[in-house]
Amino acid sequence: MRIGVRTAIALVALLTAPAANAADVRVMISSGFHGAYSELAPAFERATGNHLITIRGPSMGDSPEAIPARLVRGEEADVVILDGGAADELVKRGLVQGDSKVELARSLIGMVVREGAAKPDIASVDALKNTLLAAKSIAYSDSGSGTYLSTVLFAKLGVADQIAPKSRKVRGPPSGEPVAAVVARGEAEIGFQQVAELIHVPGVTLVGALPADVQPNFSFAGVLTKTAHEADAARALLGFLSSREAALAVTKAGLKPPSDR
Repeated sequence: MRIGVRTAIALVALLTAPAANAADVRVMISSGFHGAYSELAPAFERATGNHLITIRGPSMGDSPEAIPARLVRGEEADVVILDGGAADELVKRGLVQGDSKVELARSLIGMVVREGAAKPDIASVDALKNTLLAAKSIAYSDSGSGTYLSTVLFAKLGVADQIAPKSRKVRGPPSGEPVAAVVARGEAEIGFQQVAELIHVPGVTLVGALPADVQPNFSFAGVLTKTAHEADAARALLGFLSSREAALAVTKAGLKPPSDR
């Protein structure tokens, strides 16, 4: 889906008064919303004349590329787009402007297997538990979804100790790769990540989303940093990404628009 220039211009005009001069807007973004952002960003640039400088990194975790680590080191950004819970943590740490937070999408955690492999049953919580115990190897991300799995879900299911020796945490982009790429190469039998990060990777089959009872109800949100130099342009970007006109691109990327409850 490509948003037309006229539609984008009209939308941005409604969201904010146009800036006198084009701005360079620095955007730090995690992988989960990056597919939708990549589709929408060119329309925003054409409509406004602004230039988006994009820096990628995980929403959380111990990677030096993680967005919180980048901000703590003093890397400059006008706006960050990441897991909604991680955004709230940045507010608590005084790194972003809490009153600027905008929800951009809802997200589900899913599971993949290598293309051609049998699809295990994860339709219920008990079935998911049995699949985890039966799997020879498991991969999950080093960001929001993997943090939830490794620190909450596996313990809740009572399988943390049993699956720890056969589990692998995968470092994501920019220096790493999606979990699905590891599964596609046969280096893990099953892999978990947000559905939006799984569905466009070749060589895997999406088994489905985790059962509703154990979904963490993830969201992606955008928020301005405390040191934002281009605040007006950053607010316009968030308004654009959360608009109804952007919903088709959000859905195409494997996410649910904010209005789709």
